[in-house]
Amino acid sequence: MKIAFAGTPEFAAVALRALLAAGFEVPLVLSQPDRPAGRGQKLVASPVKQVALAHGLTVHQPAKLRDPATHAALIEAAPDLLVVAAYGLILPQAVLDIPQQGCLNIHGSLLPRWRGAAPIQRCIEAGDTETGVTIMQMEAGLDTGPMLLAEAIKVGADETAASLHDQLALLGGRLIVAALRQFEQLTPLTQPAAGVTYASKIDKAEAAIDWRQPASEIERRMRAFDPFPGCTAQLGETTIKVWRATPVAGTGQPGAVLAVAPEGITVACGNGALNLVELQKPGGRRLASADFLHGFAVSAGQHFS
Repeated sequence: MKIAFAGTPEFAAVALRALLAAGFEVPLVLSQPDRPAGRGQKLVASPVKQVALAHGLTVHQPAKLRDPATHAALIEAAPDLLVVAAYGLILPQAVLDIPQQGCLNIHGSLLPRWRGAAPIQRCIEAGDTETGVTIMQMEAGLDTGPMLLAEAIKVGADETAASLHDQLALLGGRLIVAALRQFEQLTPLTQPAAGVTYASKIDKAEAAIDWRQPASEIERRMRAFDPFPGCTAQLGETTIKVWRATPVAGTGQPGAVLAVAPEGITVACGNGALNLVELQKPGGRRLASADFLHGFAVSAGQHFS
């Protein structure tokens, strides 16, 4: 099989490495254009592009795929299959029709739950205890195609988006290799109509903590938004990032600081309270609460807005 590959971030790069290690021929890699990053805003290649170049693969980086002229590289590569993982661009039907045996997507959830852009974050935010990876055939709908393989994993009580991402990326790489090796024997399974949920893209505006929510919901969102975009709390004129907290007993007006100790800053929520144990002030690093308090004074009676 000749396998073209389309992907951009590290989740996809893990899958590309797995395909190459398994010996599949990859005549073309599609990835999003280089983006400015860092303080100098220099253009940086995506993780997928970096893997592709390291293996001497041909890389195509169209900004969009609506123009038929951007399809020429894929047509010339003449792949049997196109494997897609977190590419970030919509594939029009004309592109889906190019590979002789269709297109497969590596999706980071157990479909039909969490179709869409941010399945890893939304599953943690919702408090799911199980998730996984689904290998599916692609069609015009949003993650609606028939399923070929799926495998579940448990979601730990202290799981962050970063830690769950790494587990699912490895699982995705293993499953796509397995799917390709037994491709002719797999039977596509139509997704059930029941249980469909959508994982909308993470918006930076969601980062602000609403202390009126229950402590358990706020804590889950902190883990879901680690490392991006993080959760923010406003104390006076200062915006603080709160990376980790533990639900504890406590009552008070939502946002009120109930107690301050090296072990954490206790803040009242709509239901219960949170002990904030890892924080970051503007321009600083993520710090344990004891170290954070050495450089930033917080006292009981203050109020997060």
